[in-house]
Amino acid sequence: MNRKLMIIVAVIVAIFAVGIIKDQVIRGIVTVSATGMTGAPVHMDGLSLGLFNQTVRISGLRVYNPKGFPRGILVDIPKIKVSIDLGALFKKRLHLKEVEFDLKEMILVKNKDGVLNVDALKVTKETGKKEEPKEAMPMQIDELRLSIGRIIVKDYTGPKPIIEVHDINSKKISKNITSAHQLVMLVLMEGMKSAGIRGAQMYAVSALAGVAMLPVAAGFTLAGKDSATQDFKSSEAAVFNAGLKALDYLGRVTREDWQARAIEAEVDSASIALKISKSETKKTRVTVSARKFLMPKPEIAAGIIYQISEKVR
Repeated sequence: MNRKLMIIVAVIVAIFAVGIIKDQVIRGIVTVSATGMTGAPVHMDGLSLGLFNQTVRISGLRVYNPKGFPRGILVDIPKIKVSIDLGALFKKRLHLKEVEFDLKEMILVKNKDGVLNVDALKVTKETGKKEEPKEAMPMQIDELRLSIGRIIVKDYTGPKPIIEVHDINSKKISKNITSAHQLVMLVLMEGMKSAGIRGAQMYAVSALAGVAMLPVAAGFTLAGKDSATQDFKSSEAAVFNAGLKALDYLGRVTREDWQARAIEAEVDSASIALKISKSETKKTRVTVSARKFLMPKPEIAAGIIYQISEKVR
């Protein structure tokens, strides 16, 4: 290998190494800052900063439950894309022209005392105080594009837990966000509103943070089905037993028929019908329908499917 080629290779390796170190350092700073602001563990799989196209890409961002709640994920955001104005940094100002959040899943947990996990976050408790945490530098987000997948609600206040899954599949656009606190509160609030959660402390403090007044562009929501269906790789017997355990955990089994691959139950005053069949790909298909006072309750049906999937992992 001649001298010129060796120099070129060395430069390429150096640039690659510096890029990796730079991204790792920034990822560490962002993770520590987010953990400090929320008061809950925050993890991200990866972060990359593109200097030439002025973009930041984050993969696998997960916020976990705060202290006092079961171990598990609160918010799962697989992809975040940020268009950043690097020139503004020289003026000691953080200007994000566009932020895209792909929120796959949010799990809202209400403990036996009736407290929601989002209300126990540090960002919720500090918002609206006379002395709120100061931003490291002035911040401006021109536009936030938020996609919401599904919201899972777990309520442990009663004698039996209530689990609901809301398939939201919505997209919303918000403009003129001026702080990291506003950004976090807005993402949490949109998820809660989509699931129909009311009366939480989050609603009061979000108004103090200015979230309620943020202009939101028209989004769209895909309507949910009257029942929930999911295919499993496990055998029919394994899924049937998991269904029995899930329904007994959430409510009361009123009828089970292995020959018909069917189970009936009552969950949260709703009538449940569970049916097992074979899918086109030879997997075990579970279909759950739920009706409460003759009204379809797909969120309860989806919650039962979710609980079954937890038991057949």
